[in-house]
Amino acid sequence: MRGKIIQKRKINPDIKYGSINIEKFINKIMIGGKKSISREIVYSALEDASNNLKVDSLELFNKVLENTSPSVEVRSRRVGGANFQVPIPVSPDRQVTLALRWIISSARDRKGIPMKDRLSKEFIEAYNNTGGAVKKKTDIEKMAESNKAFSYLA
Repeated sequence: MRGKIIQKRKINPDIKYGSINIEKFINKIMIGGKKSISREIVYSALEDASNNLKVDSLELFNKVLENTSPSVEVRSRRVGGANFQVPIPVSPDRQVTLALRWIISSARDRKGIPMKDRLSKEFIEAYNNTGGAVKKKTDIEKMAESNKAFSYLA
């Protein structure tokens, strides 16, 4: 094992729903330290999406995370001068991190409308197993499936 083991920071649950994952999401949305603005964006997007789908906001967010979390990913591994894409299982912490990152990036790719509306649409699509974040997940899992022959290198 190389280097020091980094201690994970403890994240307090968010104010409204008491969920650590929503607080992580708010922190990832935040730009320039403006947490109150990112909190407003996330809460209004969750409210809009939950009103549209007629489900509880926390239930919606957890379902979206479940639908966008990958179970395997590929890592590059150099063996004898050749690089192989080796599929490895994803830890639960990394699953959440990747899912949050993909949701935000696909929401930011939609141009021309306010961020809360973009996020709301992304939540609705991810809840229905469509949209950019779910597509990213399926692409990663397909790549892992096609490189399954190299799993002995892990």
